[in-house]
Amino acid sequence: MKGANIYVVGAVCRDSSHCSRGRALVLCRRCLKCFPSLSTDAACKNRPLDLIFIVDSSRSVRPEEFEKVKIFLSKMIDTLDVGEGTTRVAVMNYASTVKIEFPLRTYFDKASMKEAVSHIEPLSAGTMTGLAIQTAMDEVFTEEMGTRPATFNIPKVVIVVTDGRPQDQVQDVAEKARTAGIEIYAIGVDRADMQSLRIMASEPLDKHVFYVETYGVIEKLTSQFRDTFCAVDTCAPGRHDCDQICMRNNGSYVCDCYEGYTLNSDRKTCSPMDMCAPGRHDCAQVCLNNDGSYSCDCYEGYTLNADKKTCSAVDMCEPGRHDCEQVCVRDDLSYTCDCYQGYTLNPDKKTCSRAITSSLVTTEESCKCEAIAALQDSVTSHLEALSTKHILFLI
Repeated sequence: MKGANIYVVGAVCRDSSHCSRGRALVLCRRCLKCFPSLSTDAACKNRPLDLIFIVDSSRSVRPEEFEKVKIFLSKMIDTLDVGEGTTRVAVMNYASTVKIEFPLRTYFDKASMKEAVSHIEPLSAGTMTGLAIQTAMDEVFTEEMGTRPATFNIPKVVIVVTDGRPQDQVQDVAEKARTAGIEIYAIGVDRADMQSLRIMASEPLDKHVFYVETYGVIEKLTSQFRDTFCAVDTCAPGRHDCDQICMRNNGSYVCDCYEGYTLNSDRKTCSPMDMCAPGRHDCAQVCLNNDGSYSCDCYEGYTLNADKKTCSAVDMCEPGRHDCEQVCVRDDLSYTCDCYQGYTLNPDKKTCSRAITSSLVTTEESCKCEAIAALQDSVTSHLEALSTKHILFLI
């Protein structure tokens, strides 16, 4: 279907040279260029859904066209992660009446679902789209029919496929459904009334309203829904441009950095953090940056304690810490040298020499000595004289 056209409300094709606007839509004449994802149909892990397909089988849909609708349903089922605990699928068929082909509780495997789809028959007359949506709310989106409890927080989704104008009041019903938390996608084919599609679909319309010219290309929309429903790992390699850490965030991602780094203004790259900035460290004295981390040190005269944070004053007079020859005297965070008694400190302020005793005598002391000597001589002479006289007397 190389020349087929696909319209997407409010969207812009990626190759603008092949796109033009028409009927308030964007017309993409080469769908694979404008929507590259249409070229693949691989299944993916989608977020769990309670999903209902509501297909128009009124008289305007020719039998061969309805077969194309069933092919579309089968291809959609192939793209879903179907299962009791993942995505549950129901199919409803409508014209002037509504038929629940199978509810959410019936099938939990793709083969059974596709087999049931293959046996669906068109209902012919009428296009009661509002009635179909109301029936989905009243009879299918119930726990008895397989809808999971509200506490499970499983999204409720409806995809309506129609080629005509609703013959009932769809606006109020659709609004009621949306208010009840049901997300509605509207696919219009050929003669479908675009205003009605807009009225029934959820916001934003450019994500919830689709139009194709013929049933022959409707199956191409499966890739659009696959991309919508897939739980894409936005942090998988090649899907993000984070420098260090990618964190998933509601279908997108945000970047973060390893400990010790800070996110730059581009919100992608990281720079080493100044871990020694005030308030970032718990060092008592000196903080040293160390490749996104830090270590503590101390001022001169202090040593780092065992906690690697605080400091204690060093005993500068411990053996090996000073170069005093004899006595080390602590002086705050330093020291001075001294000497033992009888020694004197040398000019180098470290070594000691024995003290020299002075032999000099003062003048006063010299005079005293001379007087004593003179007295001693006088006494000696007097004693000698007395001794001589005594001897002569005896003779």
